[in-house]
Amino acid sequence: MNRNDKQAYDRGTSLFSPDGRIYQVEYAREAVKRGAPVLGVRTADGVVLAALRSTPSELMEAESIEKLHKLDDALGAATAGHVADARKLVDFARTTAQREHLRYGEPIGVETLTKTITDNIQESTQSGGTRPYGASLLIGGVENGSGRLFATDPSGTPQEWKAVAIGGHREDVQAALEDGYAEDLSLEDGLALAVQALVAADDEIESDELNLVTVSEAGYEIVDEETIAELFADATEGEDDDADEAEE
Repeated sequence: MNRNDKQAYDRGTSLFSPDGRIYQVEYAREAVKRGAPVLGVRTADGVVLAALRSTPSELMEAESIEKLHKLDDALGAATAGHVADARKLVDFARTTAQREHLRYGEPIGVETLTKTITDNIQESTQSGGTRPYGASLLIGGVENGSGRLFATDPSGTPQEWKAVAIGGHREDVQAALEDGYAEDLSLEDGLALAVQALVAADDEIESDELNLVTVSEAGYEIVDEETIAELFADATEGEDDDADEAEE
């Protein structure tokens, strides 16, 4: 009987269950959890965005998997969940940022852009004939000289963070971020922490599966493969040292 009751409410995208839940939104959150992990770290100089890019087959071109996106000169996003849904939200964010430039001749604020995106997301949870977006975004940028980092939720809720992870292995990645975060991190320190957090969550990843960008007053900059390899070597060396100490 309870199962039948639940089915009666999870068929609609805009129906509340008797206990106040919208099941389709919860299912969308599960889609995000099944995605590869991405994270953001706010530093004194800007924001670091990092993603684990895993391919289902050795025959797939890894470059065709996009997890990090440039939204504007000083705005970037990382996505987790359904790729098609995430791309739709990224395109919406880019259009919104460009519209702001055309109207006012200045870049859109990080918080303003985030709330515009989440307003769009929220509409899909209360309109018939639609479903919630099965994706979440991390949006990082520079506003008034300071880095800001926001996360979106399939319910349409925005949250501001100092450091946050979404996607698969979120609990492990978030724990590593909480252990290593400090208010005075530089961009270089933020890059190192991002790689350490992803390695801590999955010790079988390789350096070529990692993507990193920085968003600062210098703009949106992609971290080159050589720098990622060096950061990865330092992170894995630290993991090996901790394992040796544990055995002793």
